[in-house]
Amino acid sequence: MAREITHEERGPTILDDDDKGDDGLIYVCRCGLSDSQPLCDGSHRATADEEDGVVYKYEDDDAGGERRAVDGIAFEDA
Repeated sequence: MAREITHEERGPTILDDDDKGDDGLIYVCRCGLSDSQPLCDGSHRATADEEDGVVYKYEDDDAGGERRAVDGIAFEDA
């Protein structure tokens, strides 16, 4: 399973002690759907039933958005 997401930020995000959860750990989003980027907010739960080998696109890159399978991701020369 894979997801196509759009990132518009440029540059790093600095994490500090304020980003730690109640357990003292920092959880970084890897699904691309978190509204708290770069931190995990649990949005990955929406991906639990994604099938292996299928590329998905979530409307507005949001876990609550409509999910659809796409043929793939095409890159164009600039």
